[in-house]
Amino acid sequence: MDKCGCNAKSRLIYSCSGAANTGEIADLVSRKLAKEGHGNMTCLASVGAHISGFVESAKGADENITIDGCSVACAKKILEHIGVTPTKSYVLTEMGVEKGKTPVTEEIVNKTSNNIKKYLSFKAEQGNDAEGEKKSGCSCNSC
Repeated sequence: MDKCGCNAKSRLIYSCSGAANTGEIADLVSRKLAKEGHGNMTCLASVGAHISGFVESAKGADENITIDGCSVACAKKILEHIGVTPTKSYVLTEMGVEKGKTPVTEEIVNKTSNNIKKYLSFKAEQGNDAEGEKKSGCSCNSC
């Protein structure tokens, strides 16, 4: 999705937001990654509801990242249901977060997001700035 020839890449982040602590942590981690500019968080429920704009965005993204709270992997399965294989999938219960036990704290969110950031190949050009506002599509200054 290169709009201006500078090889900017789009990365969409889909998060579990389930009722358990693991879903809450997954949601908070996803929001933190988006706020820090590691991608754009988008609405998983809209993809599951087959709302065309969200489905087309998933199909057209350079990278689709799923962050699931547990091994049920709802975020990953929703994308697969529309024919999109996530570029990377993270499951918090495979990263030491225990369903029903791990407290939802800033420390846990930071630790988990830092763990995921280690595996992201680039900081997305189409992320959000420090205030959570959308940045332009690339940083080449020609757009």
